[in-house]
Amino acid sequence: MSKRIFDIIASSFILILISPILGYVALRIKLEDNGPVIFKQKRAGLNDRPFLIYKFRSMKVINRQKDKQENLYNWPDRVPDDFVFKTTTGFNPNVTKIGRFIRKYSIDELPQFINVLKGEMSIVGPRPEIIEISSCYDDYQAQRLFVKPGITGWAQVNGRSEISHGEKIAYDLYYVKHQSLVLDFKIFFKTVYQAIFGKGAI
Repeated sequence: MSKRIFDIIASSFILILISPILGYVALRIKLEDNGPVIFKQKRAGLNDRPFLIYKFRSMKVINRQKDKQENLYNWPDRVPDDFVFKTTTGFNPNVTKIGRFIRKYSIDELPQFINVLKGEMSIVGPRPEIIEISSCYDDYQAQRLFVKPGITGWAQVNGRSEISHGEKIAYDLYYVKHQSLVLDFKIFFKTVYQAIFGKGAI
């Protein structure tokens, strides 16, 4: 069975299975501040083709414009190895009550199964990077774009948001060079374990 066929069958089954959870979370988000349920953001896909990723919104509506990243990533040569986009420490007052919960258990990522059905993502693969960062990749770092991005990946089960960009690239390129159905299943089940216990969540 090809990976694409597996993605279609598995994501369809999972979306049906978790539909009560999706409905409940959507209702909670709407009731908390009456804002949009889904957050969309441009990400770098296969071969650096941009697409819109779907996530449950976890930030307060009134602060979304004010809290947008104003800084541009203007690294001239490559993304620094010690760069860390997010950390697990600290309290962000702009995250909603339901947002803190869905981030901790990665529930905010569940709408990405729709991205999988659309063929923009796979269930397993390097996490899709935001355009401003991927545009600063050098040739070595850009190799992570040679495969379709995933909901979860080798880097996510080896540290998630706790690792540096250099470590993330190393893990992602390991996956690119060693991808297999066995490795995909290993990553998938490790992801389920981490999601249940909230390990490394943002």
